[in-house]
Amino acid sequence: MAEQHHNELHHPTDEVSLHDKGPSTSQVLAVVTLFPVGGTLLFLAGLVLTGTVVGLAVAAPLFLIFSPILVPAALTLALSVAGFITSGAFGITALSSVAWLLNYVRRMKWSLPENFEHTRRRV
Repeated sequence: MAEQHHNELHHPTDEVSLHDKGPSTSQVLAVVTLFPVGGTLLFLAGLVLTGTVVGLAVAAPLFLIFSPILVPAALTLALSVAGFITSGAFGITALSSVAWLLNYVRRMKWSLPENFEHTRRRV
Protein backbone atom coordinates (compact mmCIF):
# COMPACT_ATOMS: atom_id res chain seq x y z
CA MET A 1 0.00 0.00 0.00
CA ALA A 2 2.80 2.39 0.90
CA GLU A 3 4.61 1.62 -2.36
CA GLN A 4 1.51 2.23 -4.39
CA HIS A 5 0.94 5.59 -2.62
CA HIS A 6 4.58 6.52 -3.25
CA ASN A 7 4.28 5.61 -6.94
CA GLU A 8 1.13 7.69 -7.31
CA LEU A 9 2.87 10.79 -6.01
CA HIS A 10 6.11 10.36 -7.98
CA HIS A 11 5.78 9.83 -11.73
CA PRO A 12 8.83 9.64 -13.97
CA THR A 13 7.32 12.31 -16.22
CA ASP A 14 7.15 14.78 -13.30
CA GLU A 15 10.94 14.86 -12.84
CA VAL A 16 12.53 18.23 -13.42
CA SER A 17 16.03 18.58 -14.76
CA LEU A 18 18.79 20.35 -12.84
CA HIS A 19 18.71 23.23 -15.27
CA ASP A 20 15.08 24.03 -14.41
CA LYS A 21 15.71 24.01 -10.65
CA GLY A 22 18.39 26.72 -10.59
CA PRO A 23 17.86 30.48 -10.88
CA SER A 24 17.29 31.91 -14.31
CA THR A 25 19.75 34.18 -16.07
CA SER A 26 17.58 37.25 -15.45
CA GLN A 27 17.43 36.46 -11.73
CA VAL A 28 21.22 36.14 -11.55
CA LEU A 29 21.68 39.41 -13.44
CA ALA A 30 19.20 41.14 -11.13
CA VAL A 31 21.09 39.98 -8.03
CA VAL A 32 24.48 40.87 -9.54
CA THR A 33 23.20 44.32 -10.48
CA LEU A 34 21.21 45.14 -7.37
CA PHE A 35 23.68 43.85 -4.78
CA PRO A 36 26.26 46.64 -5.34
CA VAL A 37 23.50 49.25 -5.63
CA GLY A 38 21.96 48.09 -2.34
CA GLY A 39 25.38 48.06 -0.68
CA THR A 40 26.13 51.58 -1.89
CA LEU A 41 22.76 52.88 -0.68
CA LEU A 42 23.25 51.18 2.69
CA PHE A 43 26.67 52.80 3.00
CA LEU A 44 25.22 56.22 2.14
CA ALA A 45 22.43 55.71 4.71
CA GLY A 46 25.04 54.96 7.37
CA LEU A 47 27.05 58.01 6.33
CA VAL A 48 23.98 60.25 6.58
CA LEU A 49 23.09 58.78 9.99
CA THR A 50 26.62 59.42 11.23
CA GLY A 51 26.54 62.99 9.93
CA THR A 52 23.18 63.59 11.58
CA VAL A 53 24.36 62.31 14.95
CA VAL A 54 27.55 64.40 14.76
CA GLY A 55 25.56 67.48 13.70
CA LEU A 56 23.12 66.99 16.56
CA ALA A 57 25.97 66.55 19.03
CA VAL A 58 27.53 69.81 17.82
CA ALA A 59 24.23 71.74 17.62
CA ALA A 60 22.71 70.59 20.93
CA PRO A 61 24.85 72.89 23.09
CA LEU A 62 24.12 75.79 20.74
CA PHE A 63 20.37 75.10 20.99
CA LEU A 64 20.68 75.00 24.77
CA ILE A 65 22.61 78.28 24.91
CA PHE A 66 20.34 80.13 22.46
CA SER A 67 17.06 78.60 23.64
CA PRO A 68 15.93 81.82 25.41
CA ILE A 69 16.06 83.48 21.97
CA LEU A 70 15.04 80.57 19.73
CA VAL A 71 11.97 79.39 21.64
CA PRO A 72 10.15 82.76 21.65
CA ALA A 73 11.18 83.35 18.02
CA ALA A 74 9.81 79.96 16.97
CA LEU A 75 6.64 80.56 18.97
CA THR A 76 6.16 83.99 17.37
CA LEU A 77 6.76 82.56 13.89
CA ALA A 78 4.32 79.69 14.49
CA LEU A 79 1.62 82.02 15.79
CA SER A 80 2.14 84.39 12.85
CA VAL A 81 1.76 81.55 10.35
CA ALA A 82 -1.35 80.30 12.19
CA GLY A 83 -2.79 83.83 12.10
CA PHE A 84 -2.23 84.18 8.35
CA ILE A 85 -3.79 80.77 7.69
CA THR A 86 -6.79 81.60 9.90
CA SER A 87 -7.19 84.96 8.21
CA GLY A 88 -7.19 83.31 4.79
CA ALA A 89 -9.75 80.72 5.93
CA PHE A 90 -12.03 83.46 7.26
CA GLY A 91 -11.63 85.42 4.01
CA ILE A 92 -12.54 82.42 1.87
CA THR A 93 -15.52 81.70 4.13
CA ALA A 94 -16.72 85.31 3.81
CA LEU A 95 -16.34 85.32 0.02
CA SER A 96 -18.21 82.06 -0.40
CA SER A 97 -20.97 83.30 1.93
CA VAL A 98 -21.36 86.51 -0.08
CA ALA A 99 -21.39 84.53 -3.34
CA TRP A 100 -24.09 82.21 -1.97
CA LEU A 101 -26.14 85.21 -0.79
CA LEU A 102 -25.89 86.88 -4.23
CA ASN A 103 -27.00 83.70 -5.98
CA TYR A 104 -29.89 83.33 -3.53
CA VAL A 105 -31.03 86.93 -4.12
CA ARG A 106 -30.78 86.47 -7.91
CA ARG A 107 -32.96 83.35 -7.72
CA MET A 108 -35.49 85.17 -5.54
CA LYS A 109 -35.56 88.13 -7.96
CA TRP A 110 -36.54 85.86 -10.87
CA SER A 111 -39.20 84.00 -8.90
CA LEU A 112 -40.66 87.16 -7.29
CA PRO A 113 -42.99 88.19 -10.20
CA GLU A 114 -44.44 84.68 -10.25
CA ASN A 115 -45.20 84.95 -6.53
CA PHE A 116 -46.95 88.31 -7.07
CA GLU A 117 -49.11 86.87 -9.85
CA HIS A 118 -50.05 83.94 -7.67
CA THR A 119 -50.93 86.29 -4.78
CA ARG A 120 -53.07 88.54 -7.06
CA ARG A 121 -55.07 85.58 -8.28
CA ARG A 122 -55.75 84.47 -4.75
CA VAL A 123 -56.95 87.95 -3.68
